[in-house]
Amino acid sequence: MQFNFIANTPTPSGSGLTLDVIDPSDGQPFDQIQRSNALDIANAVEAARQAFNGPWGRLSAVERGRLLRKLSDKVLECTEELAGLEQRDCGKPTKQARADATALARYFEFYAGACDKLHGDTIPYQNGYSVMTWREPHGVTGHIIPWNYPMQIFGRSVGGALAAGNACVVKPAEDACLSLIRVAQLAAEVGFPAGTINIVTGLGHEVGDALARNTGIDHISFTGSPNVGTLIQQVAAARHCPVTLELGGKSPQVIFADADLDAVVPVVINAIVQNAGQTCSAGSRVLIEQSIYEPLLERLGLAFKALRVGPATMDLDLGPLIRASQQVRVQGLLDEARASGVGTVAEGQLVSQAPDSGFYQVPVLLRDVPVAHRIAQEEVFGPVLAAMAFDNEDHAVELANATQFGLVAGVWTRDGARQFRMARRLRSGQVFINNYGAGGGVELPFGGVKSSGHGREKGFEALLGFTTLKTVAVFHG
Repeated sequence: MQFNFIANTPTPSGSGLTLDVIDPSDGQPFDQIQRSNALDIANAVEAARQAFNGPWGRLSAVERGRLLRKLSDKVLECTEELAGLEQRDCGKPTKQARADATALARYFEFYAGACDKLHGDTIPYQNGYSVMTWREPHGVTGHIIPWNYPMQIFGRSVGGALAAGNACVVKPAEDACLSLIRVAQLAAEVGFPAGTINIVTGLGHEVGDALARNTGIDHISFTGSPNVGTLIQQVAAARHCPVTLELGGKSPQVIFADADLDAVVPVVINAIVQNAGQTCSAGSRVLIEQSIYEPLLERLGLAFKALRVGPATMDLDLGPLIRASQQVRVQGLLDEARASGVGTVAEGQLVSQAPDSGFYQVPVLLRDVPVAHRIAQEEVFGPVLAAMAFDNEDHAVELANATQFGLVAGVWTRDGARQFRMARRLRSGQVFINNYGAGGGVELPFGGVKSSGHGREKGFEALLGFTTLKTVAVFHG
């Protein structure tokens, strides 16, 4: 049984209700979490406020940084434990779960070093005045974390908020809570004051809604779907609470005929099968110049056929999807695409050891996908790659920008001038030239345009969103 973690104390929900924790590899429950309610959120917010007004808020930036560095070291020390929790909770292959724990430690390490470097400015003004700006924390920040990368997104969101001096109330997705409860416990072990990090589990429409509506929350960070992001913005707007939203993508990889195809193929494959395609920045569309369309599809198809899907502990190319409803949704979109005439180039293989009760989906490469088709417009959140051909640079830009999303884009070309033209013309928060993702890049600001959201997390830029700017003007004659 897992409890909420409020004021450094394991705390049962006042509701007395629980939710089963399901292993996606076999579909079976193996633990329970609290099905919390608005009162639990209120208690967590009060604990965070006391920390902010008390011991946490009184720490200097240097002292905050030292605590974050201790937490980073502790996470590295507990990598195998955290990876094991993430693996069983989310169905991640071993290498992905370990990578997520390592990335979490790196987020804390980065923000530990940034704490005492968040400076204000002095502003030249009229004679007799000295004017300066201060960066101050919002106070108590709310964080709604999705199930696909709980540790990584906790690191980039909560890590930045803590570095800026905020106290945090975190609502993990009900499908993926275990690693974050443990990280909060580790924070208490290394000396974070009670109430600095609070974890409240439960259903989104109950606990997430209560967090967004709580008047004690001074800033909300949300990663999830555009529809839920809209609801959170509307609730927050009623009390003028600022929000940072990362709302997914339908990201294109644009491949020109002069690209290094040996470099292209493994990156394109990894960008759609990592975490079973359940990645906001997944390269889920591949746009290929007409002259190399068939040869590149053939190479990609051979790579897809070699991909293997199975239980998380087998550490294959892909594990299961997170839950049964996600499996049904992905299969439904594929069935609809095939019924409308979209062709299949290749599929991966489900290993015989995969239990029938697990939530598995083999990777699928589709071809000649119409730009307006749902499979080319909607975020599938599964290992499905939609291929389409383009005639020239203008046509490539048109196709790449032809969705509601704008999170990430990849461009593959040796033409240096084209690289910069494409980077300018693509409507996207991040553009990668002859690579995709730059290895994760804790230092790189991350966020979207259009329906992919607004505000930025990761890198130093995140600290600006987790602070408010105060102008101080002193008249001294």
